[in-house]
Amino acid sequence: MTTADVAFYLFSVFNGLRVFSYLPQIYCVARDTGGAAVISYWTWGLWAAANASTAAYAFLSLGDLPLAVINLLNSVCCAIVIGLTVVKRQQLSRRHAQGLGERRRTGALAHAEQ
Repeated sequence: MTTADVAFYLFSVFNGLRVFSYLPQIYCVARDTGGAAVISYWTWGLWAAANASTAAYAFLSLGDLPLAVINLLNSVCCAIVIGLTVVKRQQLSRRHAQGLGERRRTGALAHAEQ
């Protein structure tokens, strides 16, 4: 086995595991009730774009389909986290707006402002 073979196997194992490592994050964001405040759109967007561009490079420039697929999967996982975060933040915003409307209707907000 050459060092290139070892590098290939290490790459394959760790990048395969990386796809699965997104699952706990996806699960946590899906269950979050606080608007997924700890998720940074900038960071996750950058990771999604980096993985997508690596996938495109691997496929178009290198003709390396396995490398392209693994990076595309990583990009999709990042996009799922971003999408779930958008949904969670919209849900939180609606809950806050509904709560504010309810407080105004009952007069609780008027009393709090005095």
